Amino acid sequence: MAQLHSPGFLSWEAAAGKLWMVALLLGPLADAHTEWSRWLPVTLLSMPVYLYLHSRVYHGPYRYLLWYAMGMAALGLVVWPCNGVALGYVVSASMCLAYLPTVRQWLVAVALLALPVGMVSVWMQVSPWIMALVLFASVLSGAGHFLRMSNLRKDSQLRLSQDEVRRLATLAERERIGRDLHDLLGHTLSLVTLKSELARKLALIDPPRAQREMDEVERVARHALAEVRAAVTGMRRSDLAAEMVSARLMLEASGLMFDGELPAGATLPPAIEAPLALVLREAITNIHRHARATRASVRFQPGTELFQMCISDNGCGGLAAHGNGVSGMRERVNALGGNLQIDSPPRKGTTLTVRVPLPANSVVDAAQPVVAPRNAA
Repeated sequence: MAQLHSPGFLSWEAAAGKLWMVALLLGPLADAHTEWSRWLPVTLLSMPVYLYLHSRVYHGPYRYLLWYAMGMAALGLVVWPCNGVALGYVVSASMCLAYLPTVRQWLVAVALLALPVGMVSVWMQVSPWIMALVLFASVLSGAGHFLRMSNLRKDSQLRLSQDEVRRLATLAERERIGRDLHDLLGHTLSLVTLKSELARKLALIDPPRAQREMDEVERVARHALAEVRAAVTGMRRSDLAAEMVSARLMLEASGLMFDGELPAGATLPPAIEAPLALVLREAITNIHRHARATRASVRFQPGTELFQMCISDNGCGGLAAHGNGVSGMRERVNALGGNLQIDSPPRKGTTLTVRVPLPANSVVDAAQPVVAPRNAA
């Protein structure tokens, strides 16, 4: 289980799997006819062995999980005739078998475990109805364990797939940038080289012409520098549409319902849209990491003089005014001459409202909103 980086609920299950051991000592004491010398030494000797095997199920190599579970079951069959509560060793082993990777392996392991348990129960003359009830409870609890582990594996595979998609997208973007810079600078630098060589040759023969060639080199170089700056600015620039798609992918992959609308045809000056996109990214990241929400939404209210963005969730609330990246968001909004308002009562969700003034010559089309595409890559 260690290789799966066990989440919190598995740690709680590992702890709960040890609490029942109190009954190993209290159960026999409830029977006045039971002699302590018959059950107590065996029980005390078995408890450390069970604790070791049970902890190895959760923290040991996953390939040995079956052997650890079978060891717990064998321990229970040995101690059971002396202490009836020791049947819990076998029940715990059947639950741990549910962590096997496939349904077939789990069911086969439970069936193999049921055979010796049935033989010992017949030898001890235990009621078949009691054993049927124990088997039903074990299989039902094991099914819950198996479903949760299956979901955990699928979630891990999904995250690995998303990481691979991001890696490939980054690699493709780097290749594209390399091609663009090559196309942008290749011809220009070749021209600068030729002009410089010509100016060097003409420096003593025809100085005025050499001066004109160097002037041409300077003009070409300045033009290339401007193109490079424009290209880099375009590469770095974030936009709200892309951040909306990214927000949907992040939140819905984590099981959150996302409701986001972007006004169709809305255009903002790049100097305003880029900081707002970064604010949106930081807010969505906070929801993903800290809010413990099940639903999030983003709303835009464009206007001729003011642009408003509202980001809300139904999480735990209690967002600090200067925590979780809020300070950075506030600085970006203040730099635009706007304001950031936070409404985050404890256990009632959080709402971030951003209002930014627009320049007089900017145009924002408040047309019919369209939902951010769900299947965008």
